[in-house]
Amino acid sequence: MQQEPAVKNTLYWCKTCNVPLIGRTCGCGASGEAIPLNKPYDLRPALHADQELITRLLRERFGQIPVPNVILLNKTGGLDRYEMLIANGGRFGWIAFNPATRIHELTLLPEALPFIVPFAEKGIIEIPPGSGDDEDGKSRRIGGKKVSVNTTEADGSVIVRYGNRYGTGILTDGSVRIKELVKVDPCEVTDSDWGEVIRRNYDRLKDLERSAVRSIKAEMKNFKHVNVSFSGGKDSTVALALARKAGVEEAYFVDTHLEFPETYAFIDQQQVQIKLDGGDFWTGVEKIGPPGKDNRWCCKVVKMAPVRRWMDTLGPVLTIQGNRWYESFNRAELDLLSNNPHNPNQTNCSPIRSWRAFEVFLYLKWRNIPYNPLYDMGIERIGCWLCPAMLEAEYEILRETHPELSDRWDAFLDKWALDHGLPIEYNRCGMWRWKSPPPKMRELAKEMGIPLPRVSEIEHLPERRERRDGTGFERRDRRTSTGQLGKMKPSTEERTPLKTWSSRKQASNNTDDRASDRYRTRKEKKT
Repeated sequence: MQQEPAVKNTLYWCKTCNVPLIGRTCGCGASGEAIPLNKPYDLRPALHADQELITRLLRERFGQIPVPNVILLNKTGGLDRYEMLIANGGRFGWIAFNPATRIHELTLLPEALPFIVPFAEKGIIEIPPGSGDDEDGKSRRIGGKKVSVNTTEADGSVIVRYGNRYGTGILTDGSVRIKELVKVDPCEVTDSDWGEVIRRNYDRLKDLERSAVRSIKAEMKNFKHVNVSFSGGKDSTVALALARKAGVEEAYFVDTHLEFPETYAFIDQQQVQIKLDGGDFWTGVEKIGPPGKDNRWCCKVVKMAPVRRWMDTLGPVLTIQGNRWYESFNRAELDLLSNNPHNPNQTNCSPIRSWRAFEVFLYLKWRNIPYNPLYDMGIERIGCWLCPAMLEAEYEILRETHPELSDRWDAFLDKWALDHGLPIEYNRCGMWRWKSPPPKMRELAKEMGIPLPRVSEIEHLPERRERRDGTGFERRDRRTSTGQLGKMKPSTEERTPLKTWSSRKQASNNTDDRASDRYRTRKEKKT
């Protein structure tokens, strides 16, 4: 089969078979129709928890709406979880998690109306004739306009009807902002399943597998030691399966002591032989403070250091890993081979770097390879259960499924916030995940009335690094030119006093007691 160029920012969908395609051409011979994707252009299947959530949100707003079996989610930037739904060959809507209200919200797009309107039992607002007229009686287009309405519908996503046309809109306080109005004709399509998706993409899946295995075999000839880095996530699961097809026997896992129980069981199921003991996170967090997206000290201490010490005993090593271009902008230019900047002995090989999460899950389904059950519970990022890179939407799931884990971290964060003069709400909407929150989170904090620190001298804060021998932490104070230790300065508009990280030792016993009482209260409620 002729090799197709990489598809980076577009998904192709076969309207004949009603299935998404890896390439541009379906197994039936038809050409797929293009659907533009949002950066970073990754997309994944809606799994069990996603399907349940989408079904619930649709039916709460519009009644007994049939939900397609095959839905893809295209994530993009937002306050938290923010994903476009793709179904039946079109952009179906948006699903978002509000970190302030702690609820998911669903917004329909006009392309979904042919599949929604014939079944909708509620959530439809009639726009009376003349609503589009100006004060002088001249008619005007109401698409894209905000119109006052008289309705008992709850605020949120609605369907609007104006004459013989329909549109979607957002109802807020008696007014609806109408998006594009279109004529809607009922549309009947075949409700395909994932088995059909695999059949129509069979040749492409074979090509992906063959190319990845060939790449691994070609590179492993140049190294005495070859292994697989396994985390328990979907990408490393595929990397492990491909490496074993290429003849790689050894795989290792770094036990951070912060993994989900399901991950430990899955690692045993995958027969990963080498388990490296990670560093002591809890000792580190007491000294340094919570890790952040912009302050990932935890990875260096808990993950990288144990691997470096082990690799030093092996010499040059080729490590097969599951890194992909579409995971983040930082990995968008990842080559097949790359040197590990933290470990000179390690060369990383990324055979699935060009795969999207769509291809990853489709390969797992095709080869009947089990994946971590956390995905079906709604956890998209598999790793440490308190990782700052997790979404608040995922952490909300953690509170429901693993309260014994979330309680411990909440107790620490509550104490940390009190020590630094911050309200508990600072943690509840996820502000702790940044040392210096980005503009979008600062705006949310302002709307919620949550004071925020401003780190103006962040490069001069105390720095603690793991000792090379792995026995603990050493402190290195980075000084200003005047020899004074820089401090975290509060925003002038918020004027909230904030202590430096090093002032934790001066926390009062009263503060300790308050945090401990909350932790005990949670435990008592559970029992």
